[in-house]
Amino acid sequence: MSVDSSDGTEEPGWDVDPEDEQGAAVVAALGRQLKAWREAAGMRAAEFGAAIQYGEDQVRKVEAGKRIARPEYLDRADSVLNAGGKISAMKADLEQVRYPKKIRDLKKREAKAVEIGAYNNHNIHGLLQTEEYARALLRTLRPAYSSDEMERMVSGRMARQSIFQRSPGPALGFVQEEVTLRRPIGGTMVLRRQLEHLLEVIQLPNVEFQVMPTNREDHAGMEGLIQLLKFGDGSAVGRADGVFYGRPVSDPKQLRILELRYGIIRAQALTPRESRAFIEELLGET
Repeated sequence: MSVDSSDGTEEPGWDVDPEDEQGAAVVAALGRQLKAWREAAGMRAAEFGAAIQYGEDQVRKVEAGKRIARPEYLDRADSVLNAGGKISAMKADLEQVRYPKKIRDLKKREAKAVEIGAYNNHNIHGLLQTEEYARALLRTLRPAYSSDEMERMVSGRMARQSIFQRSPGPALGFVQEEVTLRRPIGGTMVLRRQLEHLLEVIQLPNVEFQVMPTNREDHAGMEGLIQLLKFGDGSAVGRADGVFYGRPVSDPKQLRILELRYGIIRAQALTPRESRAFIEELLGET
């Protein structure tokens, strides 16, 4: 539970990204609806805030479209205003804009993909991270995120992992540098739980996981990470550090280069069976 340091009441949610025009419009529209419900009930902002355990200033920020309300804020408002579930139903709309736009866009692409391939060289891939690892990782970035930004980023990253509940699930392939599995981001126990989580995920029938050993003399991924997403209609999009200015590409000729690199990286890495044994051994050492 987050708390507003000024008056001890709970924070209603996250700041609106001013550059996210679509998200800001949704939040503003819902804020106006919440204000209309409150005024129709004959309640002042301070009175309403006390009833749902939020400060008056926080209530006004939500109603002005400056803050994205948390799910519990809407549930409490629904109960206090006797909305019969109409306010709680707004959670579905806010769910789409509560995360930063770049994360929403990535989540949408991943949700449509029938095949995803990724090579990561600095940290464990976001789809494979535990929440505590993700939070610890984001704390290492500079300039530092505010606590509000941090929670939005972590929540968004965890939401992307709904991809594992898809049926049928997409084919998922991951190649991780050995160092990403050894670096104790967040401390030894955070790393240990992360490795345990990895062992669970890589047992899924649609997941192929490989480790790229540090002692490889020949390595096709020295220029950095690679991401490839393929869709049901035959189209694809990819991105890689060190080529095409790091921008997403969909041109078949450019994708062919990324697929070539990724294919060689997979051939140079440990097999999935060897990779599982590697993680189990590493877990025993951690």
